[in-house]
Amino acid sequence: MNGIVLAARFAFFLLPVLCVAQEAVVPAYVLEIPESVSDVLIADTNSATLHRFGRTASGIVDIDQRYMSIGLNGVGKQRAWDRKTPLGVYFITEQLDTSNLDAKYGVAAYPLDYPNAWDERKQRTGDGIWLHGVDENGSTRPPKDTDGCLALPNDELLSLADTLEPLVTPVIVARELAWSAPDDLKRLRLELRIALDVWRQSLEESDLHTYLSLYSDDFRHRGMDKATWSSYRQGAFDARDIESVKLDDVLLIADPEEPGLYLSRFTQEFVSDGAAVRTIKRLYWRRQEDKIWHIVAEGAG
Repeated sequence: MNGIVLAARFAFFLLPVLCVAQEAVVPAYVLEIPESVSDVLIADTNSATLHRFGRTASGIVDIDQRYMSIGLNGVGKQRAWDRKTPLGVYFITEQLDTSNLDAKYGVAAYPLDYPNAWDERKQRTGDGIWLHGVDENGSTRPPKDTDGCLALPNDELLSLADTLEPLVTPVIVARELAWSAPDDLKRLRLELRIALDVWRQSLEESDLHTYLSLYSDDFRHRGMDKATWSSYRQGAFDARDIESVKLDDVLLIADPEEPGLYLSRFTQEFVSDGAAVRTIKRLYWRRQEDKIWHIVAEGAG
């Protein structure tokens, strides 16, 4: 085992001691998780450590940690084949059968939804970012040794298998794990909840003016700027009679790389003409200079 791996493993075994000293704080990224989400993974890429946090009656707690490898060229993925691991908030999309894949993927592989709506907003390219195992016949991989994926020892990945739910489990990839006072997160959560409810109510009441005012002037979606998006949404408002809009399973997470950027992900039940349609939606929020929360990007799934 080389010196880099030994150092990473040594730092890993110190983590429980460090966590004891953090009793008065909580992970800065997790503002709210619904009952439908049991676990949140946070990858601390600086220390080569994947943390698993769980929702309990007393709040969000650090359940366990495990060693991981990241991209050969570090973090901050911007383009295809740069061999960097992306930083941001992602979700597992499925579990792949690795029996017919290269042995380097190990016992299991879980693709992440890179690039997400924010990555597309930032014109980042590439794909194929997975959480996966390692070659069963190989040695422990160094901290930087993948094409951009997160790689765990096979036994560690298998120990997580029962908690990894496609389209449910969030994977927050950060430079390092940051902490915050619970009261600070509570205030942010309340502000975002209010902004989200204004968005929901404006949609339910077909209040196009209020609805569009929540979108930032630099909002972009699928190649549309704010003006084009506004025209498109006006046509959608005029085309149907909205009876009710309900939001369930609200997840609120701070982006680990973009200061002041927050993701709200939820299930939207949209009732129109007596028919209900349920979709999973994402809104990316940022508090602008006017101190008002605005939507800078959105997506589905």
